[in-house]
Amino acid sequence: MANNNATEAKGFYKLSWAQRIGFGSGDLAQNLIFQTVACYLMLYLTTVLKISPAFVSGLILGVRLLDCIWSPVVGRYIDNHNPKLGKYRSYLLYGGIPLTIAACCLMLPQAATWSPTMKIVYATVSYTLLSMIYSVVNIPYGSIMASMTRDNDEVLKLTSTRMVCANIGQIVVQAGFPIGLAMVLSQTIDWNQALFMAIGTIPAFVILPSLPALKKVFGKKGLYYVLLSVGLVGFIALYIIGKFLDVAECNVIVQIAKIMTGVGLLVGSLMWALVPEVITESEYRTGNRPAATVNALAGVAFKAGFSVAGFITPLVMGWVGFNFAEEKSSLPTDPTAWFTVTALFAVIGFALLMFCFKGCQERIATTPEKPVSFGEMFAEFKANRCLQLMICIFIVVFLASFISAPVNAYYTKLADYSATAKEAILWFTTIIPAALLIVVAYLIYKYPLTDEKLDQMNKEIEERNK
Repeated sequence: MANNNATEAKGFYKLSWAQRIGFGSGDLAQNLIFQTVACYLMLYLTTVLKISPAFVSGLILGVRLLDCIWSPVVGRYIDNHNPKLGKYRSYLLYGGIPLTIAACCLMLPQAATWSPTMKIVYATVSYTLLSMIYSVVNIPYGSIMASMTRDNDEVLKLTSTRMVCANIGQIVVQAGFPIGLAMVLSQTIDWNQALFMAIGTIPAFVILPSLPALKKVFGKKGLYYVLLSVGLVGFIALYIIGKFLDVAECNVIVQIAKIMTGVGLLVGSLMWALVPEVITESEYRTGNRPAATVNALAGVAFKAGFSVAGFITPLVMGWVGFNFAEEKSSLPTDPTAWFTVTALFAVIGFALLMFCFKGCQERIATTPEKPVSFGEMFAEFKANRCLQLMICIFIVVFLASFISAPVNAYYTKLADYSATAKEAILWFTTIIPAALLIVVAYLIYKYPLTDEKLDQMNKEIEERNK
């Protein structure tokens, strides 16, 4: 017992399942909002408000470019301040209230009756505000993990718990949104479509709880390679079925292939485990532990992948002749139904954020000895090769995850579209994500931090802090 207490005194805290689940509930909360935006905002703007895909493409890119400036500002502010309710957890409360309001205002039913100009103004303002407020919650939330323990095994358990919760949010939104729309409108539910949208999330509930055991068998990088290989096979199978066979007649095989793609894209969830590693490496070199700053840069990379996907998808689909406003919609277009489902997710998300606020305990001091300047942030990025590689991995893996998200709803109905439209749908749901997974595998190969190196760094850091 004495040895355990001595180890914990050095920052290697063992966490209870209540603490892990409490922390993970924050990611579930945020995903109820984020997945709504990632999977359905583009469809809402193009099919419900009937805004041109070119403008929607530019809006998504513009907001994310703004966020690339805004996120480091938020990260720097958080690193340099200590609110009374907790250095990081305070923002779950302070940011959670306006985030819920902004999410409820994202799809106001009245907007469908406004003029084209007013729709554009409304879409721009509502999406920009939501994105900025989301960063105020998301960046400090990600930093909480680095303040709870230094123990790599505990960090892995925290990450797996967090990602299970995140994937619960993902499956609830991806399957629940079309189901919710149908229920609000008293329409027949298209279960094949809802299943296809969400079934790729299923592997998370098997693989993530098994991460410690799988890591022992394959090693950290080996595990990534296995998951990426399974995903690549799944994307190839979906392409062959969509190109040469009838999707409706091959429904069982289609769903199995979609599960396999989910295995590959699950690497995106595991990438968050790299963030505490990069924070530790930075502390080892500099003496400071800029958790929020590194999380802000990781968040920028994550959103960069999302924004490039959001920019490319509607723009290129429009170029090849796929008119979202005029083609048969994959989902109902009643604006009141869209608002109802979105607001419900937002309110549930706020309740979960409050549960996370209650359940997280910050134990490791992470405030820099002196305020972090933007120049120092840039210098850290230049000096930290691990950070550079992590950011590249984030961009590519989340580009692979989100480039197909809005188009997945069309895959099960390929027979309803022209040859040109089918080809566009197949490129975005199969070919491009598969190519990006290969790039991710190469970047992971170049990543230098091993568990042995991290353990040694952490021990040396604790010796310095005695």
